[in-house]
Amino acid sequence: MDLKKYVADIQNFPIEGVLFRDVTPLMANGEVFRATIDEMISYAKERGANVIVGPEARGFLFGTPVAYGLGCGFVPIRKPGKLPRETISYKYDLEYGSNELFMHKDAIKEGDKVVIIDDLLATGGTIEAAAKLIKELKGEVVGICFLIELEELNGMKLLEEYDVKVLIKYE
Repeated sequence: MDLKKYVADIQNFPIEGVLFRDVTPLMANGEVFRATIDEMISYAKERGANVIVGPEARGFLFGTPVAYGLGCGFVPIRKPGKLPRETISYKYDLEYGSNELFMHKDAIKEGDKVVIIDDLLATGGTIEAAAKLIKELKGEVVGICFLIELEELNGMKLLEEYDVKVLIKYE
């Protein structure tokens, strides 16, 4: 299945000069969305994951059905002020700004085998931050899965130490 056919290109969003890859048409098509999630589930199962982590917000949309399909837990990684209990955090740069991610301090247990799921790999900063949070809690990042990689932004460079699966690549 050619998943690229279900991704819309939006010029100048969220800021001037950015080409945004909109995955909502893919998600709106039940057959295509199911095939996408099934492929992510298969990858996470192969990697032996017992926890799925997804960064806010589209990581939630892809990560939670993967966790459901595996019958394992899902851990959200959130932006500032969104988690009610004790957290750990990591600051990082985006392709057009900076951010800080938070995770509950008790979300990952020592020895958990974690697959991180997100919609897009751009510069890699968000996922590098997520991996650092997981490692800080003594979890093991056994894999990372993206729907889309924007190869020209070279985000894979930050993730060289990990096993990474990408379903759609844009040069």
